[in-house]
Amino acid sequence: MSFRKRNVGLSGSGRSPVAQTAPHDQAQLSGCRPSAVDGRAVTSTGTASLDALLAGHSGLSLGCTLLIEESGTTDYAGALLRFFAAEGLLQDHHVHVIGMPEHWGRELPGAVGDSDKKEKPAGSTEKMKIAWRYESLGQFGDSTNARERSQPPSASKGKGEETTPQSFCHTFDLTKRLVHPASSRLDFLQLNMNPSQSPFGPVLEQLSAAMSNSAPSTVHRVVIPSMLSPALYPPHCNEPRHILQFLHGLRALSAGHANRIIAMMSLPLSLYPRSSGLVRWIELLADGVFELSPFPHSADADANASRGPSGTTEEPSQGLLQVHRIPMLHDRASGTAPAENDWTFTLSRRKFTIKPFNLPPIEGDTDAQHASGSEPKGKKADVEF
Repeated sequence: MSFRKRNVGLSGSGRSPVAQTAPHDQAQLSGCRPSAVDGRAVTSTGTASLDALLAGHSGLSLGCTLLIEESGTTDYAGALLRFFAAEGLLQDHHVHVIGMPEHWGRELPGAVGDSDKKEKPAGSTEKMKIAWRYESLGQFGDSTNARERSQPPSASKGKGEETTPQSFCHTFDLTKRLVHPASSRLDFLQLNMNPSQSPFGPVLEQLSAAMSNSAPSTVHRVVIPSMLSPALYPPHCNEPRHILQFLHGLRALSAGHANRIIAMMSLPLSLYPRSSGLVRWIELLADGVFELSPFPHSADADANASRGPSGTTEEPSQGLLQVHRIPMLHDRASGTAPAENDWTFTLSRRKFTIKPFNLPPIEGDTDAQHASGSEPKGKKADVEF
């Protein structure tokens, strides 16, 4: 009688297939984690709702470029770029800002700490009115939580695990200013103002030198606010032989350094409309293209907040967001397109929120109001005792 195991494949190597294919650099990259789609390294843009739109990766894949287009005189795209730069500084990334003065770095929003996120629990403010004698017993689960807090970290976590894991995406407050960490690296790359030379030549040279001289585990973030704006760029920057050559060089730089660089840039559509050939070429050289179309300013809309379906007060939408392209990475067949096509955005004090665009029920349509969960004014729900 034989005791040999059947249906067991023979293997000539002691390593598992997962260990052979898993990238070994992801564990060393600060602020990165594997994608849920294909396992590639992704990092946060500093905006959680924007990360959710990036082809299902829940973050921006290394080696990709995002282009944020905005029409009008607002600066919502500038807020996204500030979140992007502040997230890079907190994740110990090397941030390069192109075309902006140094005071731009002192205006980055501050991160919301744990003390700001914690709120006073409702159980401490509300008294038990009926079973008052059980008040001294506390709430369900408090003893278990206290027991877990009294245990040392080594009792609940194994070896090699961090006791305080770093957040993947931080929350920022626009009313505060970021305190730069001691190890932060923030460079401001200035353009060449000589009309006879390319204005982006020194920028590409400094980026290439910084990536060559840095450690292989260093992630570089390139921030280009208000690209081709006449207030910041010389007049000859908008020539295709300069700007397109720069974008081609940026893509070659990311391909030559093992995907350790990501970039985000904004473009004012009021000066460079999408119907022009130059903008179409710029969009083709970017992996992701988003367009922000702010609503016309209304004092009444800003003063009065809209009512949500559950009766809660919500921030009014401030504009439409159109997704023209997302980093699908067709060469590796990874990523999923978002189900919705129309989106709205809202910029509040602490976050930039992107949500699907839904029209409210028409006034007088009782069936739609009941379906959305909102009750007409002046009518109270019956209370059963």
